[in-house]
Amino acid sequence: MPTMSSFVVSAADDDKTLAAFLRQQLDVSWTSARTMCERHKVSIDGHLAADPARRVRVGQQISIDPNAKRPLAPAIQKAQERIIFEDSQLLVVNKPAGISSVPYERDEKSTAMDLIRDAWRAQGRKATDQPLYVVHRIDKDTSGLLMFAKTRPAERELQQLFRHHDIRRRYLCVAHGYCISRTIESYLIKDRGDGLRGSLAQWKVDLGHGGRLALTHLEVTEHIGTVATVCSVQIETGKTHQIRIHLAEAGHPIVGERVYIRDFTRRGQTALPCSRLLLHAETLGFVHPITGEDLMFQQDPPLDFTESINRLRSQARKEQAAVQAQTHHPAR
Repeated sequence: MPTMSSFVVSAADDDKTLAAFLRQQLDVSWTSARTMCERHKVSIDGHLAADPARRVRVGQQISIDPNAKRPLAPAIQKAQERIIFEDSQLLVVNKPAGISSVPYERDEKSTAMDLIRDAWRAQGRKATDQPLYVVHRIDKDTSGLLMFAKTRPAERELQQLFRHHDIRRRYLCVAHGYCISRTIESYLIKDRGDGLRGSLAQWKVDLGHGGRLALTHLEVTEHIGTVATVCSVQIETGKTHQIRIHLAEAGHPIVGERVYIRDFTRRGQTALPCSRLLLHAETLGFVHPITGEDLMFQQDPPLDFTESINRLRSQARKEQAAVQAQTHHPAR
């Protein structure tokens, strides 16, 4: 195995590029010299030197370590950073918005499961040797904390926790308009008659027409003027699209909503423009299925989420300023 070597820059080599210095000292091609730098094999006075065009100075010590680990591709590095917790039984990942929790089509790629396996490969692990078992999902357009089991016993125990509502989950969302703190309870069905999921009319519930109970606890954390409301949401039940449906039916669809916005726009209201759904799975707490340890994870919303809130705040300030100006200087 090649060993580490070091050289001290002499007066004759002062101000040469790092690639030129390496080419001369090691008798290698220009391509090899540049590649050594770019693959993080070279350091100057103990500090990584990845730029082959960097100028060296007299007295500096240039070290080459052929066995230094090659840097991860940015996408793989990002994948590794998204694994929040992992042990032999389960794994918690911070899923970005725009990717599915699991494949819904046979050939669907770039899901949260793929992200995890990319991170494993980057660690030198055989991604296909370790199974991942689904215990819950979050929407494709929702970001935040998502959990998978790694063993069948963990899968069974975690599914039991979800069935008995013993998983603590809190979401952050931004809804259209001026919301108030409240609890929303309804019975959800897969098709309300127009192809959308929704709540069953109360008289149908009373007559025993079915539906699945859904409970959503909404706590207002910030009113952005009358434009939008930032809410902390806790769910006792985990029905498909539950938060999105409940807020839309309350007249306050989530900003960035593309599906449950229909009734809102039919009433003549205008949806706020946003590049993503402003719904983020912020906390996830549960008792470890094997060790019994009480675990709680929290993940702040990503940059695109906070930037969207800041734009809404700016919009609200402008609208407030316009109203104040109109009040002080009414049209004559």
